[in-house]
Amino acid sequence: MGRRGRAARTRRKESAGRVNRTAVILAVIALLTGAAVLTALARLPAEQPWEANRPDRPAEAEPGPDADPVAIPAPRSWQPEHGPGWGLGGTTRVVADPGGPLAAEADRLAGELGVDRSAEPARPGDIELALRSDPRHGEEGYTLVSRSGFVTVTAGTEAGVFYGTRTLLQNVRENGGLAEGVIRDAPDRPQRGLLLDVARKHLPAEWIEDRLHEMAGLKLNQLQLHLTDDQGFRIESETHPEVVSDPHLTKDEIRSIIDLAESLHITVIPEIDSPGHLGAVLKAHPGLQLRDTGGRAAPGAIDISDPRAAELVDGLLREYAGLFPGPLWHLGGDEYRALDAADPEASYPKLAARAEEKYGPGAGVRDLATGWLNDRADVVRELGRTPEVWNDGMHRGGVVAPDAERHVAYWTGREIGARPPEEYLAEGRPLVNFNSAYLYYVLGEPVGFVYPTGEAIYREWAPLVLRGSEPVPEEYAGSVLGARFAVWCDLSEAQTAEEVAEGIRLPLRAFAQKVWNPADPEAEWEEFTGLADRLGE
Repeated sequence: MGRRGRAARTRRKESAGRVNRTAVILAVIALLTGAAVLTALARLPAEQPWEANRPDRPAEAEPGPDADPVAIPAPRSWQPEHGPGWGLGGTTRVVADPGGPLAAEADRLAGELGVDRSAEPARPGDIELALRSDPRHGEEGYTLVSRSGFVTVTAGTEAGVFYGTRTLLQNVRENGGLAEGVIRDAPDRPQRGLLLDVARKHLPAEWIEDRLHEMAGLKLNQLQLHLTDDQGFRIESETHPEVVSDPHLTKDEIRSIIDLAESLHITVIPEIDSPGHLGAVLKAHPGLQLRDTGGRAAPGAIDISDPRAAELVDGLLREYAGLFPGPLWHLGGDEYRALDAADPEASYPKLAARAEEKYGPGAGVRDLATGWLNDRADVVRELGRTPEVWNDGMHRGGVVAPDAERHVAYWTGREIGARPPEEYLAEGRPLVNFNSAYLYYVLGEPVGFVYPTGEAIYREWAPLVLRGSEPVPEEYAGSVLGARFAVWCDLSEAQTAEEVAEGIRLPLRAFAQKVWNPADPEAEWEEFTGLADRLGE
């Protein structure tokens, strides 16, 4: 048991001892003074108001004011104070300006707790939400104060206040309230997300929205949707309806997903992968299929020497720019099968010829692939987005270098000419951690992948552990933007959507804990899983 758990148990034992001693004294008094005292005692409330009105929670959980605060992810700083604490009661209100920027947060919290909203000054028992600048908050940090029967949640941004309310809500569920004291909390990394492969396996919009609610409770703030692959193109298209697979997400469903995500302070990141993973598109455009000198198709690979390929992909990028408003755009760039050949120039002479034509003597297929991704990055930058690519689309050497203004999603060290993460960091490139040893949930466990366990993430992984199990040097910490946990549907029938949700439940919670605070957790794994089960988010 962790230090907090032991301390809470000690307080509970002391409290139980006091209750027993009090009961004995009252019994003696009753015998001595008779029915009058008993009648007076009967008029006392059997329980505190917050005890009667708290949401459902395990019967064995102790009252909130006697327990240190808990949450997933755990608060980074807790300063206990002497006082009665705060509990949810029949007179509790959520107080915020009804016309102000926190109106939506106040409405949400009031609905979750089943209490009223108010614009009046806060009174004992109330929860007050306020925007208040504090350099310790950053963009997403918050302060949560329980003092003299009041609770206040303050932050410099709406997102910060929202995260404070998530901590408060979890403590109401677990303990019925908050002990007297101050929580100060902020994330270690600005990017904390989940990737869903909706291309290989259609995942219904309602299921995705359930994941958004789950993510929000865990203070995750990014959802990446891998929309296109060899097995399917799973999003409605008006410019190229011929490439769309059934079933797929409609644009109205995507709009609903984005609206919900934004209300939960989650950014949706689209991924239209190229020049590989385009098998579904190539079924409708077989003339753009890349073939070697023997006429054999390179799986999923589009012929990047053909100008029509760029027109097709750029047209899709521009179409979806109006649908996805977020600042990031994932371009893929991984696993272009032409580069798997022992001699790409000999196997794909058309690509080699185009490379020399475009980039001069000495350029090869790898340069053409690098240039392709540079051009797609230019398109999304023109659309006001920051491009992101997989690290195996970042090729070392050659005539053409990857452009500088992009984020690198680092998932592997197994690609051709594998580059360790330190190389990218030394170049000053921002990295997002997708460490496949810990953060890849690949359906069916193909090609050596195994389902990650929450315990391994909880005990071994941290945002600086980009490859294998060893962290990169601390000097690079500022360039590691954060991490995403990825669900890949390679063998789509291996699990149902419901089985996926259950399979990632504990890994996602462990991930949320460590990307919020990479330090060794105070709670033991068994305590952590018990809390996760009780909170039920």
